[in-house]
Amino acid sequence: MAMGSRGAGRIRQGKLGWDFFGSELKLRREKFRLSQDELGRRVFCSGSYIGQFEAGRRKPQKDVAQRIDTELETDGFFVRVCEELIDSTGAQHYFAEAAYLESIATEIHTYTPMFVPGLFQTAAYAFAVFRGAFPLAEKSEVEAWVTGRLERQYLVEQAPKPVLWAVIDEHVLRRPTGGAAVMHEQLARLAELARRERIVMQVLPFSSGAPVLGGYVKLMAFDDAPPVAYTEGAMSGSLLDDPALVAKLQLAYDFARAAALPREASLALVESVAEEYGR
Repeated sequence: MAMGSRGAGRIRQGKLGWDFFGSELKLRREKFRLSQDELGRRVFCSGSYIGQFEAGRRKPQKDVAQRIDTELETDGFFVRVCEELIDSTGAQHYFAEAAYLESIATEIHTYTPMFVPGLFQTAAYAFAVFRGAFPLAEKSEVEAWVTGRLERQYLVEQAPKPVLWAVIDEHVLRRPTGGAAVMHEQLARLAELARRERIVMQVLPFSSGAPVLGGYVKLMAFDDAPPVAYTEGAMSGSLLDDPALVAKLQLAYDFARAAALPREASLALVESVAEEYGR
């Protein structure tokens, strides 16, 4: 389970990292007196996407790196750096990069088998989730993680986008994370959010059988860049941007969404379980 954005485990790779790739790209682009938009047009992507490469916030696909080498006459330099970084990447993009991508996404689709999605969690529920995962952590440290998670919720409360679509396993509703009072508050919050226009919430019921997706998945779409996926396991997470793999995860997500209860039925189930906890 990922920590909040402040505690995310981004491991630096020293001088040879995506920041290095970006700074070299900026240096060589400016040598050719090309704007980001001009280079983007030549390599078949947007100027803002080039800007994300230069800021070290996104990593290009190998074919894009090849086109950059051609346009900037760098004799395969960017392909070689790209290959080296892809081969050596561990947890450096763990959750910090995923949190950044959330902030610029136009759509976020999640499947959660264990917990309410982080963007929808109450403070008490988030504390219970972190405390369960890190029972020996100092209370102040857990509170800092909770603060970091709640800070990301401006995407729900303030931003006009992204569209948020959550498929939540019924197991999430039934597990008394933090106790009955915490669950009553959390599910009431979930029901309130599910009524908002740009938020879609569906429950995958026990009756649907074995889920297509076996773990946490987040799919993010953007105006001017290819979609990415983020998957998460115990103490680890992976940001995936290989088009074929993202497409497979999207298909699996679509099957899970199709097997889930309709929007109104999902809301009714959430409210019913909330009432049970409130008794």
